[in-house]
Amino acid sequence: MKINQTQIGQLYLFTRQHFVEYYDLQTELVDHLANAIEAQGQEFPNRTFDEALQIEFKKFGVFGFMDVVEKRQLALQKKYGKIVWSHFKNFFHLPQIIGTFSAVGILFLILKISLYSEVLFVSLLGILFVIFFIALFRNYRKMKKRSLDTGKKWLFKEVLTGYGQFGGLLFLPFQIISHFNATLNNDYILFLASFLLVTLALTHYIILVIIPNKAEHYLKETYPEYEISN
Repeated sequence: MKINQTQIGQLYLFTRQHFVEYYDLQTELVDHLANAIEAQGQEFPNRTFDEALQIEFKKFGVFGFMDVVEKRQLALQKKYGKIVWSHFKNFFHLPQIIGTFSAVGILFLILKISLYSEVLFVSLLGILFVIFFIALFRNYRKMKKRSLDTGKKWLFKEVLTGYGQFGGLLFLPFQIISHFNATLNNDYILFLASFLLVTLALTHYIILVIIPNKAEHYLKETYPEYEISN
């Protein structure tokens, strides 16, 4: 049994009907199902396309494709984490490291000489917090518009442009520090807070600006068919 284009279209429809909304996952599943159905056709020539499809689908278990979606999402998030880390490391190589530690030193001096270092520290956190969610919302709207224009949703694109929401968790240590204002009177703690604040800013810049701007590159690199499909 050789799968034709009409049957390929039926397989895409089948994956959508079973709650796989992302085109990249649909494509992977369609490729897997098509190969498996063709293999069945060689072993059982009298078996119909629909019969072979149902047999293959049952192999995915009671949750259908959901386990595949979850595993693929975890794999792509792991890949995303490596991308973030690769960009982050660049800020600690020459010549970027000069700017990074200059920013830490300047922030440390400003907080040290300020009569209201605690207020300033919390205010800077607040500014980063606001900027973070404005940029996150902007990225989400751009991704949503592109999906509507093309009629396709890509899981990896959603990870690349929306995973930044987890960056909000990076505010947690600063929220804890801000409740212990007296610790900012210690130079070591003050320097550490300055370093972490700059690190936070760099991480959010990577998550919300650098990676979304390179999303098309990473998608084409991961899925050669992305450019054709869009």
